[in-house]
Amino acid sequence: MTGWVCGYALRPSPLRLKPVSIAIAALSGFLFAAALSTPALATEYPLTIENCGTTVTFDAPSERVVTIKSTATELLLALGLGEKIVGVGFQDGPVPDEWAPDSELTVLADRVPSQEVVLEAEPDFVYGGWESSFAADGAGTRDSLHALGVATYVAPTACRSEGTLEKLSFEDVFDQIVEMGAIFDVEDRAAQLVAEQRTMLEEVKPASNLTGVWYSSATSTPYVGAGLGGPQMTMEALGIANIFADVADTWTSASWEAIVDQDPDVMILVDAAWNSVAQKITLLNDNPATANMSAVQNERYIIIPFPAAEPGIRSIPATADLARQLQELDL
Repeated sequence: MTGWVCGYALRPSPLRLKPVSIAIAALSGFLFAAALSTPALATEYPLTIENCGTTVTFDAPSERVVTIKSTATELLLALGLGEKIVGVGFQDGPVPDEWAPDSELTVLADRVPSQEVVLEAEPDFVYGGWESSFAADGAGTRDSLHALGVATYVAPTACRSEGTLEKLSFEDVFDQIVEMGAIFDVEDRAAQLVAEQRTMLEEVKPASNLTGVWYSSATSTPYVGAGLGGPQMTMEALGIANIFADVADTWTSASWEAIVDQDPDVMILVDAAWNSVAQKITLLNDNPATANMSAVQNERYIIIPFPAAEPGIRSIPATADLARQLQELDL
């Protein structure tokens, strides 16, 4: 929370306050004092949560955390918890400047670290952005880590083992921020972060009567955003009708023929180190079928960096940026 101190010198005034002014001044002073004395939100421990089919209990705020995937790392940094991160794995790109840690984070592995490497960092908590990170050939199963006294958490937006997939919303992103705030006893910070992001989302002005495709990766068989995940959530906020919205999944492998047949107005291109926007545009121009699409011929592209393409703390800033790019296309 931020406080302000007024540095003005007090001088006698010839004016006299009317009785009602005195009453208001007294009331204001009382309310100010009451606000200062109001206790901040605090977590009561032990805290037990249900997370992606697993019951996890925290006896106190975690002090030594390993994060796997950028979504996990960046949420903790956004909550001011960088000093608790003792190691990271599978980071998708640089941390945005606004959340950059005070000191360089220890990289345990370029991909998912092994359980042995994770345990060498002596964590009391492992936070995974992907459910698949918790496997015997990965960071270790959740049961095996719990048996060693290490709590685990899977980003709920990435949980796929809990029966039928449900459509993702920004409320799910907010819920994860709030839950992480409770785990670390920084609920005030979490509430402030959610409020800031809600305001940012409310300022996004959706377009109308536009269709689009979210092209993530691959060449011969394009991997695209389907109807239940982060791409659909973002496209709805932008006012872009996803041509694959009827696919009941978060992502899907499509065909160029299907995309060409729909001839979307806009293409959302994911800029990844292994499949950059430049490579994607070259492919679209060199393929005789896609080269004739209106979006390709008129270069109606809006771009999102891969680390922001996965649901998490970057989702709303990325949506706002995509909205700005969309406005610049002047459709």
